[in-house]
Amino acid sequence: MELPDFMTHANYFSANEFMDKVARVAKRAGAKFVYVALILYYTLQSPNVSKRDKALIIGALGYMISPLDVLPDAYPIVGLSDDLAVLLFVLQRVWANVDPDIQNSAKEKLARWFDEDEMQEAKGDLFGKEK
Repeated sequence: MELPDFMTHANYFSANEFMDKVARVAKRAGAKFVYVALILYYTLQSPNVSKRDKALIIGALGYMISPLDVLPDAYPIVGLSDDLAVLLFVLQRVWANVDPDIQNSAKEKLARWFDEDEMQEAKGDLFGKEK
């Protein structure tokens, strides 16, 4: 699957719309999806992240909350797979900027929506580079 030019979706990103979307799809999307999205969200707020990387994150999060998707979110299971692919692609690009504090913030927020078993899924290895 070829990734779309998700930077065209950057104008859809806002912190409020991001949190609304995550809360709305959390259980359906799964803990790993939400964890990756939260890591990117908190990385975006870090002063140690370059403008280029922030632009990538904004594009990915904008794609996630955009109503225009390659696979519409209304399709069960596969509807969020393109969003996850974009989020993982960008996370891999900015992973050097993800410090333990960012991961902890994401895990704390994740605990509001998921039980311990579901959180274990999210805390697993994200592409072999978990810190």
